Amino acid sequence: MSKDRAIPHNFEGEELESVFVGRRDGAARPTVILIPTVMGVSDLEKGFGRQLVELGYNSLVADVFGKKFHGAPRDTMFGELNRLKSDRAALLRRMQHVLELARGQSEVQGDHVVVAGYCFGGMCALDLARSGADILAAVSFHGLFDPPGLPAQKIKAKVVAFHGWDDPMVPPEKVVALGQELTEGGSDWQIHAYGHVGHGFTNPHAASLQIEGVAYNELAAERSWTSFVNLLEELFG
Repeated sequence: MSKDRAIPHNFEGEELESVFVGRRDGAARPTVILIPTVMGVSDLEKGFGRQLVELGYNSLVADVFGKKFHGAPRDTMFGELNRLKSDRAALLRRMQHVLELARGQSEVQGDHVVVAGYCFGGMCALDLARSGADILAAVSFHGLFDPPGLPAQKIKAKVVAFHGWDDPMVPPEKVVALGQELTEGGSDWQIHAYGHVGHGFTNPHAASLQIEGVAYNELAAERSWTSFVNLLEELFG
C-alpha cells in the first residue's frame, strides 16, 4: 500500500513542494521521477505514482512550477510554462535540482532512477537526458521535442518517447529531428508513434483544456503505459 509524503524544497529562492509516493515500509527501491504537465502537481500524476508503487517502485511527483501555483488556473500555468521555457539553461538547473532532491530521499536507490514526464514534463525529462545526466532512462509521454540550444553532450540514458502522430505541437519533422539528435548523442532510443492520436493522450481530462488536437486516447494511454512498464522491467529486472 502506498503512502504520499509532501517534500518542501527551495530552488533559487522559489518555494516548491513535491510529493513522494512510496511503500509504507520505507525501503530503498528503484524510483521514477514524474514531471507533470503544464498544470503542475495533480491527482493525475500522483495516481500514476501509485500504480508504480503497486509494481514495486517508488515515485517522486516533482513540483517544477512552485507551491503557490498548486491548483492555479490554466492561463496562469501557461504563463509559467512560457517563463520556464524561455530559459532552458535555468530549466535544466531546476531539473538537476529535482534529481538531487530525489536522490536525497532514503527510499531512493540513487543509481536506479528513471525520469518520466508528460507534455512540458516530457521536454524536461528529455533535457535531463540531453545534459548527460546519470539517469538510467528518460521517458516522454506526448512531450515537446524542441532542443534546448545548449552544448551537446553524450546521452547516457536510454530514451523513450511516446508520441501521438497527430499532435499539433510536435509535427512529423520534429519527430525525425529528435531521432537524429538522439542518434548523434549516442543514446539507446525509441520513439513510439500512435496513429490518429493527438496531444495529451494519457490524460482523461485533456479535452477540458479546450485546445484543438488535445484529447485523451484510452488505447494509446494503455499501449504507452504497457511499454513503459516493459522498459522498467528491462532496467530493473
